[in-house]
Amino acid sequence: MPDPFAPSGRAAAGVETVGETGSTNADLLARLAAGDVPPEGAWLVADRQTAGRGRQGRAWSDGYGNFMGSTLVRVRPTDPPLHTLALVAGLALLEVVAPRLPAPVQAQLKWPNDLLIGPAKLAGILLERSGDAVVIGIGVNLAVAPGVEGRETVALSAFGPAPDRDTFAADLAWSFATDLARWRDYGLDPVIARWLAAAHPVGTPLLVGEPGEPALAGSFAGLDGDGALRLRLGDGTTRTIHAGEVRLAASD
Repeated sequence: MPDPFAPSGRAAAGVETVGETGSTNADLLARLAAGDVPPEGAWLVADRQTAGRGRQGRAWSDGYGNFMGSTLVRVRPTDPPLHTLALVAGLALLEVVAPRLPAPVQAQLKWPNDLLIGPAKLAGILLERSGDAVVIGIGVNLAVAPGVEGRETVALSAFGPAPDRDTFAADLAWSFATDLARWRDYGLDPVIARWLAAAHPVGTPLLVGEPGEPALAGSFAGLDGDGALRLRLGDGTTRTIHAGEVRLAASD
């Protein structure tokens, strides 16, 4: 059955590219603050970023030929919880990455904002809100796997020719627009079901806690109805995690 939400074009609102910038997220946030509001669905993609960042303001190293881009979502009163846009972005990203991997290699989602191949990080997602808009930044290692202290990283080029960045950008814009429409029209339950099917299995050992802090050890027990992580502890109780650094205990 045809997907009723499949856009007729790859990126209806367009993909703008720049040679170099500090951060595509910061650029879109600055445009919002100045009243220069891009349409929902527009993307800003950079060849290089000099001040890319991830969670907690951590530096995010770039690499020429990789995907570094941001888009925005205009908040509607009827939208599901906005933090679950990280799940939506992860699913949209996986839909674009999966066909570019040779069998039997598979990518998996890790809560709340990473895409992994085995224990190695392939991509990350960053959400930042400004007024009635949420800016979503995505970085994907297409050609180069930059070094990240304390983390293993991987690029798609490890499994074949590096994907063309501009083609990848157009495919991601299309995929995200499709999943955003599903999120709004069908609600959160189908998103969570799809996300769980694409994530590491229930029972996977996890560590939760920011670097430098004591980690809470447990095992993955799924997501709750609002998209929060459920962590089963050693005493059999379950803790709901709404935010924090999550690591695979067996590999990170």
